[in-house]
Amino acid sequence: MVTVMTVYHAARPEINPEMGVHAMKLYKILSAIVSMVLMFSMSLSSALAENEAKKINEATGVVKEIMTIPEKGIPPALLKNAYGIAIIPGVIKLGFIVGGRHGSGVLMVRDNEGKWSNPVFVNFTGGSVGWQIGAQSTDVILVFKSRRSVEGIKKGKFTLGVDAAVAAGPVGRKLEAATDVKLKAEIYSYSRSRGLFAGVSLEGAALQIDDDADAAFYGKPGIRAGEIMSGKVGISSPEIRNLQKLLAEYATIRLSP
Repeated sequence: MVTVMTVYHAARPEINPEMGVHAMKLYKILSAIVSMVLMFSMSLSSALAENEAKKINEATGVVKEIMTIPEKGIPPALLKNAYGIAIIPGVIKLGFIVGGRHGSGVLMVRDNEGKWSNPVFVNFTGGSVGWQIGAQSTDVILVFKSRRSVEGIKKGKFTLGVDAAVAAGPVGRKLEAATDVKLKAEIYSYSRSRGLFAGVSLEGAALQIDDDADAAFYGKPGIRAGEIMSGKVGISSPEIRNLQKLLAEYATIRLSP
């Protein structure tokens, strides 16, 4: 009599012991590959986070340098009333006759209580025309008077002089002597090269949020700049606190008569 079990055993293929051994070896190899990929990914994320932390420290260094001689730097009163600030250390200018600028830095804004937000990472790019021989590194600072310009940056690539009026910023006590045209500008721009600090026109240069850098530093893939600026990211670090403290102190400096 043919039973169900008889049919089952007859239909089931014989398992080759060697096939089981090969399958186990393949499983171990695949597991090792997956582990290596995960370790590499974690190492890469850690390296990127360290790079962004270094960028915050470099931005802090730029502010410290300017604070040493406030009479020749950004007027403290201007920073006190500003909505936001972008600090891009070491912008590289390359080329001969027609060159380009590229750099990366941080963008911070004030909340309703006047406290500085966590930094959002940004890329700075722009063309330039002139007799430029070799490469030159320049620190760039942008001071934003209102929320509108910063909101524009959050939406995508933002071009200075096109999406918002930009002007060379007043230095030291020159804030009071600024023309009406300058006072109407939404963004004031500055540069520091070889120890010399001055207002400089940066029309045509562009700012763009670096989403990858934000995700790497805050450890949250897909994080948006608005979340960081609004304080929804409850993450801080010594680098962030040092920069926030320094900016707050700068705004309280009184220029000597």
